[in-house]
This record gives sequence, structure tokens and C-alpha cells, in this order.
Amino acid sequence: MPHTPAPPPAPAERHVSVLATGAHLPGEALDNDALARVCGPLPDDVLDGIQVERRHWMVDPATGAHTTSTSAMATAAARQALDRAGVTADEIDLIVVSTASPDYLLPVAATYVQEQLGLERCAVIEVRAGCVGAVQALDIARRLLADGTYTTALVIGAEAVSPLLAPVFLGREPERVRMRDRLTVYTFGDGAGAMVLRAGEEGSAAGRPRPVFATRSLGGTRKPGMHIIGGGTDAPLAEQQRRPRLMDIRLDIPGTARFGPRVFVEGIHDMLHRSRLTLDDIDACVLPEGNAEYFASEYGTAGLSDADRTTLSKTIVENLTDVGATGSAAVPLALDAGWSQGRITPGDTVLLLAIEASRYVYAGLTLTWDAPYPGR
Repeated sequence: MPHTPAPPPAPAERHVSVLATGAHLPGEALDNDALARVCGPLPDDVLDGIQVERRHWMVDPATGAHTTSTSAMATAAARQALDRAGVTADEIDLIVVSTASPDYLLPVAATYVQEQLGLERCAVIEVRAGCVGAVQALDIARRLLADGTYTTALVIGAEAVSPLLAPVFLGREPERVRMRDRLTVYTFGDGAGAMVLRAGEEGSAAGRPRPVFATRSLGGTRKPGMHIIGGGTDAPLAEQQRRPRLMDIRLDIPGTARFGPRVFVEGIHDMLHRSRLTLDDIDACVLPEGNAEYFASEYGTAGLSDADRTTLSKTIVENLTDVGATGSAAVPLALDAGWSQGRITPGDTVLLLAIEASRYVYAGLTLTWDAPYPGR
């Protein structure tokens, strides 16, 4: 028999670094007083529970006009990240975008980012998800850089929720807006966050802590905690057009308050088990909504010990108060805030953990941070 040569050995993994992050928030901040004027106020105890004081919208709340788009926000965040990293757009050979609110169903938003950056050719991948999507996108990019498929990547989470919110109150007197609809309006914001990743030389991952990723849906037999209706194939278009709103966002508020913390606790226990870390080993836990009272108050009931809650509270990095719940943008916006404010520094062990209410999904990723403080 002819001799068949053995296949070449698999290339040794490359270390993948986050070189820089970037963020974009559209327009001026809308505080709670501004929203009260267009859709009525929320009781103080409810505001304290959701912990959102400001948010940014791509929709003009007075007219409903769009001031930007999902892909434009994503590109703006990407440009800031590239500038901070000292990387030019033509060095990017992979773009991975997560969003649940693309400009169009097709082409994917990642190709519009590619176009706006002036890249004729580039690998593009898009994840359709909410909060967990940016973490999933980051791990996809990390793996493709680690195995040498690509060298430099942009990972972006972008979301525009305000186009679903404006029809709730436009053309109506504020006092006529239902209280449960007001809660949804006050909770969400728009924006985009980006990360620039680069792979090192072959074998450069040797001796470094191994990134660990996990994701799971715990709501396969449960009613969705968040449901965006319309624009899909659940019914004929003519039937969809007869609905009160062409597209609508629906929240199971009692369900998310009750079951959401359980998803978080299972997610963090899963990540610690897989990574063989303890909470004491984590320098920064990037956890959007981690300090929201309605959420954090249930950690103990969900199975997180008092000692672990105390340890975790010292490491949480989030910016919910300033941006609201921003879906796919939530983790990269919080990460950007933590890094740009000096809370995340080189050598830190960082845990990214996103919780999504749609089907009660979590996604987590551990990283050793490399990028130096971006301040001047």
C-alpha cells in the first residue's frame, strides 16, 4: 500500500487580546422627567426598582423620526474602538455583529458596517440575539482568531429598541398610556459597543489562562420573558398589518422578576465550575442590570449565598443607570465604561455574563485583560 503521510499537527493556539473598546449613544440623554412628559410618570418605588435614570434613543420622542440607524451606531462605536487601538479599518479581516434590531432582515447589519468602514472584502458574521449575543459574538471571534483563521476582528453589539417604544405614546395624551407600557418605555435604551481583537503569534497562548465560554437557554418550555412580535413569519403579512401595532415588544414582568435571577445564579455557578475560578478570583464581573433592585434582591432566593453576594457586589461593572437596558449593546457598553473609567486594568480576570429574558438565556466568557487604561 502506498504510504500516506500523517496530517500536519494542528497549529498551536494564538493568544487573543482585546486591544480596545468603543461606544456610541445616540443623541442627548433622556432623563425620567423627559419621559414623564411624553408617556406619563412612574411611581418612585418602581423607578428605584429598575434603576434607570437616563437613556439614549435613536428616535425623536416628540416626532418619532429616526436620527440614525443600528448599523450607523455600530460603525460609530467601531471607529472609536479602532482609534483607541491604533488600528486602521483595512486591518480588519473579520466583523462579528450581534443585534436583534438590524436595519434590514437582509443584508445583515455587519455588511453595512463593512460598507461604512470602506472595506471591499471582509469576513462577516451576525448573531441575532439580545443581551447574550455580544458575549456569543465575542467568543466566535476569539476562537476564529485563536486558531489562525483570522488575525484582527471587530466585535460589535448594537441595539435600537426605541422604534418599538415610540408607537406606545406618539399621538396619545401621556395619562392615557398604560402603566405597564410606561414601564417598558422607561426601561430600554439604544446604543452600540465595540471591541477590537487581535491574535498573537502561533503558540502565544501557551502558559496563559484559558478563556472559558458557556451559554444555555433555561426557558425552552416557559413563556418568553420578552417577546418581539411582528416582522417575522408567524402570520401572513396582511394579518400582521391588522394588529394594533405592526411590531410590538411584550414583557412578562412577573416572570422575569421571578425567574431571571435563577438564570443568573445558574449562569455564574456554571462559569465558575467550568473555569475553576472562585468569585474571589474575579476582578471585574461585567453584568448589565446586575445592580437593578428587582433583580439583585432575588439573588439569595435563587441560591446565591450571602457571602458570594457580598464578594460579587465588589466586582460588578455595569452602567444601567446611565444607558438603560440596551440588549446586544449592554455588555460591550458596560465593558467600555469599566475600561475607560479605570475599573478594568491589565492583568485583571474579567467575567462577562449576560442574562437575556427572551427564553431565559445566559452567556458567559472569562478573559484576562490586556489593554492599558485609555485615558490621557
